Amino acid sequence: MKILMATMGLDIGGAETHIVELSKQLKHQGHEVVIVSNGGVYEQEVEAAGIRHYKAPLNRRSLKDMRRSGEILRQVIEQEKPDVLHAHARIPGFICGRLHKKLGVPFVTSCHGVYRVTGPLRLLSDWGQRTLAVSEDIKTYLEEEYHVPADHIAITINGIDTEKFSPEVSGARIRKELGLGDAPVLTHVCRLDAFTAPTARQLIELAPALEKAIPNLRMVLVGGGEVYEELKARAEAVNRQIGRACLTLTGPRTDINEIVAACDLFVGVSRAALEAMAAGKPAVLSGAQGHTGLFVPELLQKAMDTNFCCRTDPTATDDQLLEAIKTGFALPPARRKELGDYGRQVVQEHYSVSRMAQDCLDLYRQVCKKDHHIVMSGYYGFNNAGDDAILESILKAIRAVSDQVDVTVLSNDPEQTHSRYGVDAVSRFSMKGVAAALRRSDALLFGGGSLLQDSTSTRSLLYYLSVIRMAQRLHKPVMLYANGIGPVRRKRNRRWVKKVVERADLVTLRDHSSKEELEKMGVQAQKLRVTADPVFCMDPAPRERAEELLSTAGVEKNADFVAVSVRNWLDTEEFFHQLARFCDELHRRHGLEVVFLPMQREKDLEPSRRVQQQMEERSFLLEESCTPRELMAVIGMGKLCLAMRLHTLIFAARVAVPSLGLVYDPKVASYLEELGLPEAGTVEHFDADRAIERADRLLADYHNVREHLRERSAQLTAAARENVRLLLELLEQ
Repeated sequence: MKILMATMGLDIGGAETHIVELSKQLKHQGHEVVIVSNGGVYEQEVEAAGIRHYKAPLNRRSLKDMRRSGEILRQVIEQEKPDVLHAHARIPGFICGRLHKKLGVPFVTSCHGVYRVTGPLRLLSDWGQRTLAVSEDIKTYLEEEYHVPADHIAITINGIDTEKFSPEVSGARIRKELGLGDAPVLTHVCRLDAFTAPTARQLIELAPALEKAIPNLRMVLVGGGEVYEELKARAEAVNRQIGRACLTLTGPRTDINEIVAACDLFVGVSRAALEAMAAGKPAVLSGAQGHTGLFVPELLQKAMDTNFCCRTDPTATDDQLLEAIKTGFALPPARRKELGDYGRQVVQEHYSVSRMAQDCLDLYRQVCKKDHHIVMSGYYGFNNAGDDAILESILKAIRAVSDQVDVTVLSNDPEQTHSRYGVDAVSRFSMKGVAAALRRSDALLFGGGSLLQDSTSTRSLLYYLSVIRMAQRLHKPVMLYANGIGPVRRKRNRRWVKKVVERADLVTLRDHSSKEELEKMGVQAQKLRVTADPVFCMDPAPRERAEELLSTAGVEKNADFVAVSVRNWLDTEEFFHQLARFCDELHRRHGLEVVFLPMQREKDLEPSRRVQQQMEERSFLLEESCTPRELMAVIGMGKLCLAMRLHTLIFAARVAVPSLGLVYDPKVASYLEELGLPEAGTVEHFDADRAIERADRLLADYHNVREHLRERSAQLTAAARENVRLLLELLEQ
């Protein structure tokens, strides 16, 4: 592959060293690497390794410099024709993101740390088609602050060349150059910018106390940056105070392996600490973001979670840092060697440079040109939990079996869909955009959901039929993916549906009643396959998240509750009154708390509150905006589910929670039949007394109902997986 790395600069710094080592390793493995940056001390090293370097002011965020950087990057891309762009840091990511959209070059990013999240800076953040995070906490940060989909983030490492950084490397040349002699040496390596230099500043101020505690101590601080001259002047003043050259500031250097070889104790974080550990040196983990102390085996997991950056600990006080350094120098020789050997072992096992390169190559292959490109049409981008769950489930199922399928989604909110699911998206109402997406595609995936129906409107039906017909006119294969069909009441509409479905290349349906509906229209039975709703492939969010959401809604921990999902429909006033009576009785007779769950928040909050207002017993409303997986997890904590919305029932079935359906549409009755579960009643003629009788029977036989539901859910999950297998077969044909 040919990879273009875009980064701010190539001066001393953890991220910069990461990029240099990654580029050299990729080159060593036979790939071609080009770097664009503002340059720095590592330019000669990368060029000596056969890596071309182009200079651009990617370290500056002025509009003029960013425009200039964009022009240079565009020229380099057109000249070098890379297979993938790999951006490091915010400005390179922003510019590469714009060029990715214009030129179509695959684009990934690496996130090396956490940044301030403000309005203007957030606008400069583009995390690409896929993102590499160098620690678990950075992955969490990307998910929470930028809503990057979890499955679009890969955890990588700061890979260390353990031959370059090794106990076999001599520090004699450095000791001679810096006049260190046989003195005990403390080394700190860091880019000396305002944000990253607090530890260097602290070490300078602690030098008099350290010199008294550790006779003849020499302290070597390595790195350049915006505060270098200020710190150098302060170090010289402290040396005059001490009366000898205790502190040496070297400026930026590239011979870090020899510098750490010359030290007895290293103080620092991240990549620099790992390099020192690879050289067999004990390390005090302390930096601008936190202080963990002298690294010992008991701290391994804690250190790894933050990529040895100490972000989960507070920053060091002067006393803490002083004590940790004194402890490090007081180690007996045998213990010093033991910690040095252990540190090197950690780097060899967990931080190899070859693994770092492989992490990147795996991600590059995910975003590079795929074997197949499909367009997905459905009710996407409307913040409806059921349809969002369908989209998420289909994407997850496809990615689980193949990384060679690229997806474009027709969405009501393309930006949100792209951000949330990491797929290309176009406006579903731009016929020009839809046509362009279909022309580029290999097939149209239609659904799932109940799209072919006229109970909401004929207009909606005609929209979906027009998308299918457009694909067919462009000679693109069409798959109806786990669709629910109907009701289609108007004769003309039924003829149109029959005509379009007959011409589809593959039709899978989520229930048997949908198959019967199409057969009644005249579609041949052998063309139709009943599978299951895609959401049976979706997993709930962690239990801890569900507990947090329930607590926010005021529900006591471990309380038995019924999850209730209602929506607006025609003539619901009497229905809501009867439903309120039913909910009251569930609380009185069975001790169930009543928790309302809006599935489409902006539409379901109001009817939920209307039912609540008519109840005599207390109830709870989950007002917080939730993802489909979070709603499924909340339902999974309950004892019973009572739902109008179909996908609330499917969520409950997936987590084996018995349900009663509130039938407002034939699709709800159909799926209750598929699941072997009872109706609470129809919305049109709902009777609270009859509903409580049915609930009594279900709860009296609760264990058997739940066991049956577990078995049926497992069967439907297997059937749902058939959808994606059949899709791949169609694409291969």
